[in-house]
Amino acid sequence: MITMNTRVLDYFSALVAEDESLPLTEAALAIAQDAYPDLDVQGTLAEIDELALRAKKHMPEGIDVRQQVTFLNRVFFREMGFGANLNDFFDPDNSHLNVVLKRRRGIPISLAVLYLEIAGQLGLPVQGVSFPGHFLLRVSLPDGDAMLDPTTGRTLTESDMVEMLEPYVMSAGDSVARALRMLLEPATRREIVARMLRNLKSVYLQTERWERLLGIQQRLVILLPESIEEVRDRGFAYARLDYLRPALEDLEHYLDERPDAEDAMVVESQLQELRQRTLDND
Repeated sequence: MITMNTRVLDYFSALVAEDESLPLTEAALAIAQDAYPDLDVQGTLAEIDELALRAKKHMPEGIDVRQQVTFLNRVFFREMGFGANLNDFFDPDNSHLNVVLKRRRGIPISLAVLYLEIAGQLGLPVQGVSFPGHFLLRVSLPDGDAMLDPTTGRTLTESDMVEMLEPYVMSAGDSVARALRMLLEPATRREIVARMLRNLKSVYLQTERWERLLGIQQRLVILLPESIEEVRDRGFAYARLDYLRPALEDLEHYLDERPDAEDAMVVESQLQELRQRTLDND
């Protein structure tokens, strides 16, 4: 029997239904309901609002955008104490905003979501950037955009980002610099939530926490309805938990949509095993 909390998934589905009205912070926080079913989402959002209000009250009047960002960096990283969890970077709680808010420790993307929320309430032009390996913040300034590290607030130079990008590209030099410019486009709110979910997906795959993985896959299918690959991966998660019929449905649907997929033989082999197990259980 599948024990997934349908109320929680329905709530998440409603949050991410429309791109224009998708509330990033609330949707990102709702991810934590799998691990913390009693989470008070609205209460936690109110805590974040209180941080933003505190920052707004103390922001000096008449300062320009660059000075406002400098002020927010001081408040967010020094006074509030937010930063990277260097001791346990792969702790799932680094992606749960309620815990990040409590511990003041997270990973780049979870810290960025909190920073974006507070910056937005202060009226600052900050956006997220889904940079490979390290989520970034992009600030629009009168003399050009600046890229910030969301774990420290440090402004990154082009050479910093080229160095960060080199492990993810096949060649170095000019091609890396060209790739860099393409990768600094602002991420949509849907893309940010998807990246948070995929971070947790990777952690739960590595630690073989299949029930938690299924919760993430349910959300990814809801968030990215056009991604048949997420349906496939949900099928594999169902299979790990012996939810045979849902696994069959997802994997058959995948092959119907992608009969020539590179992994078609692997999926078909899994389907044959599942069909046999279903017969054995009948």
